[in-house]
Amino acid sequence: MAKDEVPESSGLALAADKNLWTHGDSGNPPVLFKINETGTLLQTREIQRTHNQDWEDLAKDQAGNIYIGDFGNNQNNRRNLRIFRIQENDGSQVDTILFRYADQRGFPPPKEALTFDAEAFFYYQGYLYIFSKNRGPNKKVKLYKIPAQPGTYEATIADSIRINNMITAADISPDGKKVALLGYGNIYVLEVGPNGNFFAGKKYCLSFGKSGQAEGLVFINNTDFVFSNEGGKIFKAVKRNK
Repeated sequence: MAKDEVPESSGLALAADKNLWTHGDSGNPPVLFKINETGTLLQTREIQRTHNQDWEDLAKDQAGNIYIGDFGNNQNNRRNLRIFRIQENDGSQVDTILFRYADQRGFPPPKEALTFDAEAFFYYQGYLYIFSKNRGPNKKVKLYKIPAQPGTYEATIADSIRINNMITAADISPDGKKVALLGYGNIYVLEVGPNGNFFAGKKYCLSFGKSGQAEGLVFINNTDFVFSNEGGKIFKAVKRNK
């Protein structure tokens, strides 16, 4: 991607035509960019009646809705965390999902409790699952869950997992059997356990070395995924046949 065309690529979602949607990071225009896997810009779509305070990630459901996560919260003091929902083939209507973290008391909380920043989420079976970035001292990634419908919600903790890394993007495979979490220098692949427990199955860590500040990831099928960095580079991870 050319940085002057797609500034600070942050999130990724798979388009209906198998290309990719992405967006810029905080402070950039409220625009979605369609690119191919080589980073060529194919389409630009301005999302009306929205503001990019700190867009961090994209998600998509089977009905063709795209979810834009405007919940970057570096200072842990935001009271307007939100997710915008649009139809992929018609961006004229924008629905808004507002939420707060049920366990947050201070805005900001004490220094040792600055754990309310998130950059990663995905859609699964009618809900949006949000992963905290893991800024806290206990190195726990908190998993929050809210309905994927317009409204105002308290995001409750569904689970947590200890990962010694900051999580910057997430996705779930189309068949719902694998979750991928993007961190600095590593991707964590989690096999979904019984009853849809994301953290109960086998876990793998894929190291990819220096890739810049990687902040977008999306499955392109049930085994392979692509990820991107803010510098505009796109990487592809393909499962090897044994």
